[in-house]
Amino acid sequence: MNKLKIFIPIILALGVAFGGSVMLYQWIEQQIRPQNTISVAKDITATPVVVSIAELQWGTKITKEMLKTVPFLQESLPTKYYSKPENLVNRVLVTHLDPNEPVTESHLAPEDVKIGGVSVVLATGKRAVSVKGNKVMGLSGFIRPGNRVDILVTMEDPKTKKNKTKLVMNNVPVLATGTQIEHTTDGKPAPVDVYTLEVTPEEAEKLALVATLGNLQFALRNIKDTEKVYTSGTNISDALLSFYRGKKTTKTNRTTRQKIRIKESIEVINGATMVLKKL
Repeated sequence: MNKLKIFIPIILALGVAFGGSVMLYQWIEQQIRPQNTISVAKDITATPVVVSIAELQWGTKITKEMLKTVPFLQESLPTKYYSKPENLVNRVLVTHLDPNEPVTESHLAPEDVKIGGVSVVLATGKRAVSVKGNKVMGLSGFIRPGNRVDILVTMEDPKTKKNKTKLVMNNVPVLATGTQIEHTTDGKPAPVDVYTLEVTPEEAEKLALVATLGNLQFALRNIKDTEKVYTSGTNISDALLSFYRGKKTTKTNRTTRQKIRIKESIEVINGATMVLKKL
C-alpha cells in the first residue's frame, strides 16, 4: 500500500504532462493554420480546336487525315477557329502550318477555291514564272519557298559588245523550288533545279528574255529588307580595277601626294647656287 502511494504522484505528473503537451500541440496547430480558409471550386471547361497533325505547306488541299482536335482553354482560343475536322475537308491552305498549329480562317483560301498549288497564293496582278538554275544559283539549298531574292544577270552588252553583270530585279518572292530531270546532249538524264518566282507581267517578259540570253544568279535577301537597290552594273574592266587598284585616283589625291613629295626635300646652298635635293 505504501509503495502504491509512492507511484500515485508520479502517475499524476505524467498525466498532467501528457495532457499539457496535447493542448500545447493543438494550440500551435491552430496558430499556424489559416483562420479564414475559403475553398473556391471553379469549373474549367475546354473547347476542341482543329490543328494540323504534321507540317503542311501552302497550296495543300486538306484531307481529314491531316487534322486532329486538341482541347484549348476558353482564354486561349484562337480567332476564327474550327472545332470539327470535317468542316475543313477540301479547303486549300494559303500559308504554311507547323505541327499542332490551329487551323483558322486566315490560313485558308476562299471556299470556292477547290484546286491547290501555286495559283492559290499568287497575289492579284502577279504571275508565276519558273527559271532553271543550279546549286550555286540556289545558294546550295538555302533558297526556300517564302524567301525573297534579288536577280542578277550576266550577258553581253549590245552597246559595248562586252559581258556585263547587272542587278535587274529586286525583292522577288520565291513561290516554289524543285528539281526536274532533263536529258543532256549525250542522252543521259540529269537533274536540273527549278525556281518559281512571283513577278508582274512586265517583269515576266524581262525575266524570260535575260534567262534565255544570259546567266542568272540569285542574291538572298533578309526577309525584313524590302528596300530597292539600283546599280549601274559592272564589266570585266570595272571588276578588275576595283579588285586590284581599289578606289580610282582623283586629281586631288595626286596633288596632295605632290605636295608631300615637295615637303620631303632639303635645300643645299653651294655658294650662290641653291640646289633642291629630294630626301
